[in-house]
Amino acid sequence: MRGVFISLMGAAIVAGSMAVTAGQAAQPDKGEQIMNASCTTCHDLRLIQVQAMDKEAWTSSVDMMIQRGADVPKNDLPILIEYLVTHHGPMPEGPGKNIVLNVCTMCHDLSRVRRNLATREDWEDKLGTMLNEGAPLSEQDFPIVLNYLARNFKPQ
Repeated sequence: MRGVFISLMGAAIVAGSMAVTAGQAAQPDKGEQIMNASCTTCHDLRLIQVQAMDKEAWTSSVDMMIQRGADVPKNDLPILIEYLVTHHGPMPEGPGKNIVLNVCTMCHDLSRVRRNLATREDWEDKLGTMLNEGAPLSEQDFPIVLNYLARNFKPQ
């Protein structure tokens, strides 16, 4: 049943990224289109969402997938890699990283987390809002995630 839930979450995230915005249908960018056509034919989007790899690691991973039979046109490789790094790229190491990767990415890609610089109080409010929206963040994990976000994604 968990696999079905994760598959549905992946589909919901893809559908959400193509949701109607201001009366116009938002089009997925070229990198997302390539990812959806090439990567998710073999595995669920969730596998991509929790990786948080840098350019070198994504390049290596995509090369390995191509060796295993993934069909990615050569001209599309740079676009795909850039998309993966931007939306599913590296996160700072530390306590809370794995929780963010496994909980926050159920609804948000990592670029949203990385670009959202906030004070500790603002992160606490945002996490509270996410809990109210149904984020499966446990009481024990809340302070760990709060500390991770406040330490790594604060205003300069």
